[in-house]
Amino acid sequence: MKRLQWPSWMPIDPYILLLLGTVGLAALLPARGTGADVASGASTAAIAFLFFLYGARLSTREAVDGLKHWRLHATVLACTFVVFPLLGLAARGLEPVFLTRDLYTGLLFLTLVPSTIQSSIAFTSIARGNVPAAICAGSFSSLAGIVVTPLLAAVLLGNSGGGFSADSLVKIVLQLLVPFLAGQLLRRWIGGFITRHKKVLGYVDRGSILLVVYTAFSEGMVQGIWHQVSAVRLAGLLLVEALLLAVMLALTWYGGKALGFGRGDRIAIQFAGSKKSLASGLPMASVLFGAHASLAVLPLMLFHQMQLMVCAVIAKRRARDPEAIEAAGEAADAGDARTGRPVTDRNPGAGSRTAVGTARRSD
Repeated sequence: MKRLQWPSWMPIDPYILLLLGTVGLAALLPARGTGADVASGASTAAIAFLFFLYGARLSTREAVDGLKHWRLHATVLACTFVVFPLLGLAARGLEPVFLTRDLYTGLLFLTLVPSTIQSSIAFTSIARGNVPAAICAGSFSSLAGIVVTPLLAAVLLGNSGGGFSADSLVKIVLQLLVPFLAGQLLRRWIGGFITRHKKVLGYVDRGSILLVVYTAFSEGMVQGIWHQVSAVRLAGLLLVEALLLAVMLALTWYGGKALGFGRGDRIAIQFAGSKKSLASGLPMASVLFGAHASLAVLPLMLFHQMQLMVCAVIAKRRARDPEAIEAAGEAADAGDARTGRPVTDRNPGAGSRTAVGTARRSD
């Protein structure tokens, strides 16, 4: 019998359903007192371990080689930490008609978060773009975000939510950067083990995020802040986020062309420069906003699901571009000449379902 799989036509990622279920659990059974302390400590440890795994997975040689493509990485960083925040500031005029003060704060925080790693790689692969560039761009963005995101939050958010302090920056560095560097240092000895068991360790990624979501929304329930959000406000938030995503997808694609990048690089720029990381954003929000983190991360959670759905469609369309099909055919012919077997599937849609599944993870 075939293994049960999530229907490919279903637009909602099953992991998002788990996230929503976790929010529901926090609403019904929020962690209180000692339980809240235990949940908070466990989520901190889980996220630290998650970034340790990120560090152990990233090849140091790939990171060094990626520095040679500095124009592409500078473009992605500019999109992530300059263009996105500017659009977030421009959205201030939507308050209070479309967004409440807290929802706008969450939206602005969303624009400060670094880019994704896993989904950027997966969608770039589907679209037949520059995968090594996507790997390095996502990794560099995540590393830069450990320092840049809190600093931008200090400047743009001020005392909104939980405020920012040097202590907040230290906590974020200890929770994210130090484990990442530890993973890099130990990669020589544990890299092979992690590669062999990456499927099992993938559950650690998703479980860590679920634990952070439960902790954050439990704090929100205990503080009684959910009465501030209505269905109309949520609808307004979704509309604003859809517009934000559309603008960034257009800017990264056509901006890359204007800057003289080739097709493969433009694909990497589009997918790495238009997305935001749930894995990085959640622990940062829990440190920066404290009890108000649940409302602060709500826009990020919604944007995360939206970007996966939209980018999956775009990636499949990019794979069917005549230029992509021609390049795939040339690679296949070269493989036939050397080994008698094609190295690239001539069907541009082949493997896309698997890659989309890889993209639908916790980043």
